[in-house]
Amino acid sequence: MSILKKKPLEQLGYGFIPAEFIPAGQDEYTLRFQQNPRNDFRDLTDEEVQQLIKNGNWSSDWSKVKVSAVFDPNQIQHCKFYGLVRIGNLSPSYLDYRNLKLPIGLYHSTIVSSDFGDDVAVHHVGFLSYFIVGNEVLLSQIKEMETGSTAKFGNGILRDGEEPEKRIQLELCNENGARSVYPFDGMQSADVYLWTRNRQDVALQKRFGELTDQKFGSQRGFYSQIGDRCVIKNTFTIKNVKIGTDAYIKGVSKLKNVTVNSSQESYTQIGEGCELVNGIIGYGCRIFYGVKAVRFILASYSQLKYGARLINSYLGDNSTISCCEVLNSLIFPAHEQHHNNSFLCAALVMGQSNMAAGATVGSNHNSRAADGEIIAGRGFWPGLCVSLKHNSRFASYCLIVKGDFLHELDIRLPFTLVSNDVQHDQLVLIPGYWFMYNMYALVRNANKYEARDNRHFKNQYFEYDMLAPDTVNEMFEGMDLLALAVADSLHTAAGKDVQERIIAGRALLANNMDLKNQTIVLQGAENSRRPTVIQKVGEAYHLYRSFIKYYGVLHLMDALEDGLSLQDIIESLADKARTSWQNIGGQLIESNALQAFLNDIKSKKIDSWDEVHEFYHDKSKTYALDKREHALLSLMEILNLEGMALSADKIVSLLDQALGHRIWIGDQIYKSRAKDYKNPFKNMVYANDEERDIVVGKLEENSFINQQQKELETFKIRVANLKGQF
Repeated sequence: MSILKKKPLEQLGYGFIPAEFIPAGQDEYTLRFQQNPRNDFRDLTDEEVQQLIKNGNWSSDWSKVKVSAVFDPNQIQHCKFYGLVRIGNLSPSYLDYRNLKLPIGLYHSTIVSSDFGDDVAVHHVGFLSYFIVGNEVLLSQIKEMETGSTAKFGNGILRDGEEPEKRIQLELCNENGARSVYPFDGMQSADVYLWTRNRQDVALQKRFGELTDQKFGSQRGFYSQIGDRCVIKNTFTIKNVKIGTDAYIKGVSKLKNVTVNSSQESYTQIGEGCELVNGIIGYGCRIFYGVKAVRFILASYSQLKYGARLINSYLGDNSTISCCEVLNSLIFPAHEQHHNNSFLCAALVMGQSNMAAGATVGSNHNSRAADGEIIAGRGFWPGLCVSLKHNSRFASYCLIVKGDFLHELDIRLPFTLVSNDVQHDQLVLIPGYWFMYNMYALVRNANKYEARDNRHFKNQYFEYDMLAPDTVNEMFEGMDLLALAVADSLHTAAGKDVQERIIAGRALLANNMDLKNQTIVLQGAENSRRPTVIQKVGEAYHLYRSFIKYYGVLHLMDALEDGLSLQDIIESLADKARTSWQNIGGQLIESNALQAFLNDIKSKKIDSWDEVHEFYHDKSKTYALDKREHALLSLMEILNLEGMALSADKIVSLLDQALGHRIWIGDQIYKSRAKDYKNPFKNMVYANDEERDIVVGKLEENSFINQQQKELETFKIRVANLKGQF
């Protein structure tokens, strides 16, 4: 039942904040004047009032209408004013935006207690209340623009006197709401990740809430704001919003309780048919054509398009969701999802990910309860029509073949192809699949993500390289898992403990034992009684080892080229061991440093979200050196497994191995792309090779392959120069 309240007309425009919530020594305008401290307004002259009335304008109290120095009453026509209205300069000009040309001034609008900057063009705004409008703003054909005294602009806070259930929360990673966080303007994917994890640490969880509350305070009475040079037209409802400068908003159905970050360098656009409620929108975003988003954060330079639905979710920087539906998910930067029948629910997806058409990650088809959770490392790629069961977990760069996976999965082998062999009723894994069969895409994707990172201020380092502390640590674990699977499948070291069986499996793999006719089964990868079969075990084991060694030598080369001696490097690593790392929103941080940081939050040594973000920035500055140390320790560990140590007499051999590996990568890049030119099924849609080359481009002119060849030549020179030193 709708409850309509009838009050005296003379009260319209006053009493914005209930009297009991106005602090002592303040009035209902205190916060408004803080938001807009401009004070060059004057009273209207009697002649100006008479001209305004002649132009069809009306005010309940003309003394409450203030204007600035440059004012012509003829530029205000057929408007109604209630409460204190302040109008900036009105020059005899018009604003022109994409062929929409409207004269500066206020026309055919109802305005309640609002401020306007210089040279605004306000046309046919049905109802505008409690707004602060910037300079050179164009508002046209808007049904209603409202602000309530408890406006929070998408932030998960409470105003004075509000009940706790009024607080907006994002129910992330799990449908039951047990990993909820309070959203706030400026929230990073790392903030969300740390907050959704560590639920057992009650003190830490409490601190995250405190940091959010103290960032904004609880006082009522903030006005909605529209920044300079914004254009808003043909829109129905705008309520409780904070919009930055230079935003372009057209044809929107509803913007309610939303912050829209925008600037001249990174302007945000929102288009036709969108409904956005309870959200934070980052800089440089694009939202178009029927998007529905509720309880969400859209990080900078991301896009929602063509009917996308984003609910109770965080979408990281430089990501795109088009057509699809995403619920209760935390998604790190560089995510792509384009197909109307793709569905993602109750998931933590760690970036550089791609959801194919028909992929269904969470659908309530597998349980009577709410969907659980899926955790996917970066590079996650569920293929066509993949259906996954909660709870499941995937290492980095898992590619999943089309199929219905009826059991929970725990895939701890990175760079793996996961397939469901229905005929033989088994799960099949090919670890290192990307290295073997699609090096072109693997290497190109890293370059693509870097090129698409449009952030103007890259003060938080996002890792896009396939070889980094997280993936290398996974490859180390993968080597152990493969060795254990071989030992157990061949009944080597039966009855021994896990470590002894791993050592036995390593010995078999190191000796290049022929395993083609052997069935190697991995335990613990699927929650079922059927086997999980690993194919190409030997190749995968040696590829993991080769890439770890290559990763280490690359950073060894950098250290030597920076002027460090080999002895200095070895001494700096003495008594150190490779450590674990975490991907916290696209940024990799060493686990011990991360834990110390969380302890500092609990102890209030770190006492604001700004200080939290400063930690991310500081770790980004030192990341290159931290990563180098991890790489060198990884190299020493691999050499130790091979019965060697890092020494001067090994350098030349290591450099030669790295060069050989780099040449092999280049060959694999070329071969994986060349397959498309040799495949008759790929070519059958073209009349001849000439037409194919026009449509898809000539192989020999492929810019990425040619760039890789140039980088290889540079790499050869670097290797030669370093070898000359030894």
